[in-house]
Amino acid sequence: MNTEKPKFVYVTLIKTTPEKLWTALTSPEFTRQYWMGTSIESDWKVGSHMVYRRNGEANVDGTVLKSEPPHLLSYTFRHLDEASKHEHPSRVTFEIELLPQGATVKLTVTHDEFPKDSTVNPKISGGWPIVLSGLKTLLETGRSLEITKTSCDEAKSGNS
Repeated sequence: MNTEKPKFVYVTLIKTTPEKLWTALTSPEFTRQYWMGTSIESDWKVGSHMVYRRNGEANVDGTVLKSEPPHLLSYTFRHLDEASKHEHPSRVTFEIELLPQGATVKLTVTHDEFPKDSTVNPKISGGWPIVLSGLKTLLETGRSLEITKTSCDEAKSGNS
C-alpha cells in the first residue's frame, strides 16, 4: 500500500538573476504577464495573507510560510473553487539558486502536502509547467507566451 502523499517537483534553468526572478514571482504587475492575467498579491512577510486574483476575483489563497529574498519563498495554497475550497491547503515552495557560471538561475518549484484524495493535485500537475514556461520565456526574451485559459486547459488535458 502506497502511503506517500502526492508531490509535484519542477526544475528549470533561467537566464536571469535571483533578484529578477524573485520580482517575477512576487510582483502582481509581473505575474499578470505570464500567469494568464493572474496577479499574485502579498507583502511576502512570514504569516501574511497571499492571494491569486484573476479579473478581480480571488481563485487561490494562502499564508506565507517562508520568505528569504531572493532565494526561498513558500506559502500555503488553497483553491477557492467549489470542488476544492474545503480541501486542506497544500504548500508551494520556490527555491532560487544562482549557478556557479553566473547569469543562470536554477528554479525548483515543489508543490506538496496534498491530501491523498486531492482534487487540486491533478489540476496543478498540468498547470505548473505552462506557467513556468511562460515565466522563463518572459524573463529570457522580454515577451510573454501567448497562453490563454482555453489553451492552458487543453494542454492540461492533453487535447492541444
